[in-house]
Order: sequence, then structure tokens, then C-alpha cells
Amino acid sequence: MATRPIEIGPAGIQAARNIERLRLLRGLSQQNLAARCTALGRPMTNIALSRTERARRRCDVDDLVTIAAALGVSPIALLTASVAAARG
Repeated sequence: MATRPIEIGPAGIQAARNIERLRLLRGLSQQNLAARCTALGRPMTNIALSRTERARRRCDVDDLVTIAAALGVSPIALLTASVAAARG
């Protein structure tokens, strides 16, 4: 059975951009952020984080909440352009 390509919608694209932007603003590598997520109880590799930031992997709600906590923002900050920009 052939697999369907992963389609990432506008909210997923916005989250991917915000994750990368906030990670860089905080001076974190993908490996550092992935380690923070793992320490919070949601195991994540830097490869998974890289794919999420490039919108090659869906970010499920558990990932979103954990990544937000690891970045010190609310999950909505990862979904909304104006909120994320203000929190930068």
C-alpha cells in the first residue's frame, strides 16, 4: 500500500517557523531543544525536530505543548504569527 505524502497546513507551517525562530532567538541548537523536550518527558531527537521545523513532519499536540514548554512560551505562541512575534 502506497503512503500518502504528509500535507502540512497553514497552522503547521506557522508552528514550524515559530519553533525555529524562537529556538534561534534563545540560542539553542536543535539538539539542545530536543534534549529539553526529552527531559520534559516527551522523547525527541534532533532529527525529528529538524523535520518538524522544515515542515517535513507533523507536530502533534503533545509535541507542540512540550516544545512550547521547552522554549518557555505558551502553545498558542507557536501557532500564531502575531503572538509569537510579540513574545520573541
